[in-house]
Amino acid sequence: MPKQSIIALFGEAEKGDYHRPYYFSALEQLADTLGEPPPETTGLFYAIQALLYQHPLFYIRVREEGFSLGDYNRGLYTLEKEELMPKLDALCLPGVGDRTLMRSLLEVCVIYHQVLITNEADLYDYLTA
Repeated sequence: MPKQSIIALFGEAEKGDYHRPYYFSALEQLADTLGEPPPETTGLFYAIQALLYQHPLFYIRVREEGFSLGDYNRGLYTLEKEELMPKLDALCLPGVGDRTLMRSLLEVCVIYHQVLITNEADLYDYLTA
């Protein structure tokens, strides 16, 4: 059986501590720990998709998807401090198109041989910023 890819996903949520990497391998855990998705957010949607495809994940709660740059940086620092970065196969930060943060993420992905998961809108924001 092939190794499961572990994803670090940053997004908003109704409940949970900020910057803390919550580990999930089942949908039930996700709903119990983080609650409902706030309106117009996609972090929990991506988390559900990852779990449906049997990819465990670390979910890092941020205050506002795409805008709380300090939350993203602190979450990345926490992943590194807890030595979780080498275990990750991908990073997913829906809503992030900020050029500075994206460059930092790409550097992290190169160092740890990870994939950066994004969507068309965020990639467009990054390329046209």
